[in-house]
Amino acid sequence: MSGQAFLHNYDWRRDDGFGVLELIMTAPVVVASWISLQYYGSTVAPTLFGGGNKLLHNVVGGIGVLEGNGGAPRPGLPWQSVHDGDGFQHDPLRLSVIVEAPRGAMSDILSRHPGVRALFDNGWLHLIAMDDHGKLAWRYGGNLNWTPFKQQDDLNRVLAAE
Repeated sequence: MSGQAFLHNYDWRRDDGFGVLELIMTAPVVVASWISLQYYGSTVAPTLFGGGNKLLHNVVGGIGVLEGNGGAPRPGLPWQSVHDGDGFQHDPLRLSVIVEAPRGAMSDILSRHPGVRALFDNGWLHLIAMDDHGKLAWRYGGNLNWTPFKQQDDLNRVLAAE
């Protein structure tokens, strides 16, 4: 599990108007999604989303790399970043964002930021709300709807969907 968590110290009770929550959901969550999805795509579909062999990379125009001296630009991470020759270095998991905050506040933020909402609505990321006791309580199901989180059953379903 080392390196698989990125934590913010956030207390929604001290966030009048939920501006800090909005900042978290629209900045670090988005950046973490870029990183997570790049590793995910480069691992599960390396020929389509990976960067190929970095020993053969040629930088093109400062915007991408080619594998060798031709072909299509490679969009993802080099093979050596995701595989060490024996196995994958990263579990291909979709990012789970777990927040202790009122669901209504999170839904309001998602409704104002359609690009962020699309990450969750389209299943690229998981959004889970904690209750006041630190338990996983609600799972975002898309379209600004939440369903009760049934601890182990839902956790197994999230992991099985990977």
